[in-house]
Amino acid sequence: MNSPCITAVEKHQELKTVLDALYEKYNRRDLIKPDPLQFVYEYSEPADMEVAGFLAASLAYGRVEQIQTSVRDLLAKMGKSPYEFVLNFKNRDRARLAGFKHRFNTGDDIADLLMLLQQAIAKAGSIEKFFLQFYADADENIIPALSRFCDSLLNMKSGEVSQSLKFLLAGPNLGGAAKRLNMFLRWMVRKDDVDAGLWRAIDKSKLIVPVDVHIGRLTRILGFHTHKNVSLKTAVEITRRFAEIEPADPVKYDFSLSRIGIVEDCTGKKRADCEICELFKFCFHK
Repeated sequence: MNSPCITAVEKHQELKTVLDALYEKYNRRDLIKPDPLQFVYEYSEPADMEVAGFLAASLAYGRVEQIQTSVRDLLAKMGKSPYEFVLNFKNRDRARLAGFKHRFNTGDDIADLLMLLQQAIAKAGSIEKFFLQFYADADENIIPALSRFCDSLLNMKSGEVSQSLKFLLAGPNLGGAAKRLNMFLRWMVRKDDVDAGLWRAIDKSKLIVPVDVHIGRLTRILGFHTHKNVSLKTAVEITRRFAEIEPADPVKYDFSLSRIGIVEDCTGKKRADCEICELFKFCFHK
């Protein structure tokens, strides 16, 4: 006799059980590298951790090795305290960033970004407090606050705003998934063995999954979406699916799932060792 078909509720619960097991397996401090989050933990003062995290997230595009090299180079130029460097940064200090380059972003772009962060911190006291000016509990998610945050920073720039600076502050209002900024918010808002949880006033249920190539591929394989290109709409769709599983913390599984792509090298194509993957029975393409 054939066994009865598994119900949608049962499959939903089974997937949650597997995701929770992956969270326990991969969501560990010792597995953070090579994630750019590693640079947050090179500092002990919250103000330094916040600034280092923002810069590391801003540069988190391109090859992993290149990201690590660029962030390490930038932070070395900023001395022992990134926060103090930002507070005391002057136009004449741009020379200290000369020679810095990460793909198409240069030392001048970073100098412009530091000047904007300086103004934000001077106005509100920290990046968090500046962000909170745009946050509202009534908003469905963090998208409106993040859009207003980026717009406000860019509006403080005197003179023309370059496309490369806009790229560093590419908020969801531009239509993209805003992966790097949503990743920074995950680091700051969530608190566990991986995420720093420095920001206490924002409800983590309002966060949006920072969709990189690995998360985009894995969630498509799991049937969370059907899009080939990741947009803000895709990120929201993915987040809503995770919210069905973990309503209070929809980005909980982001780091551990990204390890499937990075550590286990999932490419989305079936291969011999797919059957030992914890997610295999849920895989849309199996």
